[in-house]
Amino acid sequence: MAKFLNTSGTTFFLEELIKGTRQRLTLISPFLRINTRIRQLIEDANQTGIEVDVIYGKNELHPEEENWLSSLENLAVYFCENLHAKCYLNESSAIVTSMNLYEFAQVSNNEMGLLLDRKSDREAFEETEKEAQRLLRISDEHKSRTLKQASSTVLESHEPMHKSPLPEEIYQKLTTSRLAEVCKVKTQDLLEYFTAKGYLEIREGKHFLAERGKEKGAEVRFGKNGIYFLWPKVMLKKFQDRDKTAQA
Repeated sequence: MAKFLNTSGTTFFLEELIKGTRQRLTLISPFLRINTRIRQLIEDANQTGIEVDVIYGKNELHPEEENWLSSLENLAVYFCENLHAKCYLNESSAIVTSMNLYEFAQVSNNEMGLLLDRKSDREAFEETEKEAQRLLRISDEHKSRTLKQASSTVLESHEPMHKSPLPEEIYQKLTTSRLAEVCKVKTQDLLEYFTAKGYLEIREGKHFLAERGKEKGAEVRFGKNGIYFLWPKVMLKKFQDRDKTAQA
């Protein structure tokens, strides 16, 4: 039978759920600001090879949160537009709750939730699991486990890293460093150009993708050293045309 949870109960059973995961963990929370205790449990799960999917959906991730998430090899991050659901589940139990995975909510808010067991609450659990999988399918993947494993070849850097063309069938877009190499300029010069054009913006001393950059087809990805950008090949022509205009 489903178990009712208040704020402290949700926090307790969430920790137990993460500790008890043996195969796959899914964390769905519109707002993310994960406290130290939950981080440690997720890190431990990551070290044992458990795959973790995190879906968020409201404001942008704090840079420190981004860096921490990107450091975990077996974790994938997804953005789901208009997400309001909060749900945490593994292969045997699920928590459907009002509580975000946000440290303030776990301490200060009055929350309610239900704990479901796969065996005793089979129908409700399976419906919850199906909905979680649907949210994964409709979400934009910001950082994947596959991408993380290959990140050593596509990380953002201030100097060109690639000495040979990237496989076209794998990389349909170019990293800033690769694009800079093709344009025969320094990566930093290209970053400054994209910032001046409004494709990037600087916040807290770091580059972030601006709306204009998104409109041009650029994407954000997560690597071991933080975020990096992928640019459509049309950007190569735009930069080359900029050089021609300057010469004229």
